[in-house]
Amino acid sequence: MDALDALALSFSKLPGIGRKSARRIAFSLLKTDDRFNALLASQIIELKEKIRECSVCGAYCEGEICPICDNPQRDRTQICVVEQSSDSASIESTGEFHGLYHVLHGTISPLDGVGPQDLTIDKLLRRCDGTVREVIIATNATVEGDTTALYLVSLLKEKNVKVSRLASGLPVGGDLEYIDKITLSRSLRGRIEF
Repeated sequence: MDALDALALSFSKLPGIGRKSARRIAFSLLKTDDRFNALLASQIIELKEKIRECSVCGAYCEGEICPICDNPQRDRTQICVVEQSSDSASIESTGEFHGLYHVLHGTISPLDGVGPQDLTIDKLLRRCDGTVREVIIATNATVEGDTTALYLVSLLKEKNVKVSRLASGLPVGGDLEYIDKITLSRSLRGRIEF
């Protein structure tokens, strides 16, 4: 395999990039200025060196604590639980939610060998220490997302907190990252309690 094919294969492993798109990107980089390619390479390395998980919520950030957890203006009585850090960014872009987030870093998926112990569920339960009054479950509307949501509901009921889920309007099988802002805003406002 030559360098072009190897690069295209690497790009095709990224989400949302098929083999044809990956090949177009690789060819494009051949035509691109060497300074741009060097900058892109250094930014990828810098990304892995500087970005880490927030010690509170698990979202990706450059510091020990993300700007949302560090903001004293945020409503500390609400936690919105999401699958991935990109999901919290999608919700944040609506301007509707002013609480805190908790990133699970996946969903329960027995077929893929992912159980509750592989997620940050224990950390979420520790955060529900009496200050938190509501946990909004914003997992994707998939079998795995629903399974994770039901599992969380059973655990959070013991914590004596209100548990709600984003309202309908989100397409089944859809990822929060790709939902338009209006649908996401309405889903946040119309969430339902378990």
